[in-house]
Amino acid sequence: MSLLGNILWLIFGGLLTGLGYILGGIVLCLTIIGIPFGLQSIKLGFAVFAPFGKNLVELDNANGVLNLVFNVIWLLLFGWPIAVAHATSALILAITIIGIPFSIQHLKLIPLSLFPFGRDLV
Repeated sequence: MSLLGNILWLIFGGLLTGLGYILGGIVLCLTIIGIPFGLQSIKLGFAVFAPFGKNLVELDNANGVLNLVFNVIWLLLFGWPIAVAHATSALILAITIIGIPFSIQHLKLIPLSLFPFGRDLV
């Protein structure tokens, strides 16, 4: 069932969203300071390609000092608009019964888009 959900997800916007994350990540990687943030954006892009059947997990070093600092910087610069976009999409999709599974996937992506350092979808 997750295969069908992922295929429909890609057709109805997941592909463009994932490519947008990856393109943004490549642009961020053009500067040395932006490389860690660009890599997280690329990670988000690949996570957005197929969110069905995956769970958000916290890695062993998720609460390290460096990850905490990077998560705060990410949240202030990039995370909150991405989270608002996912929340808006989730609200719009939740209007119809068919859109509810896709809405749930957007809600699953919000914590990852707010704090990507030390977290992953597996």
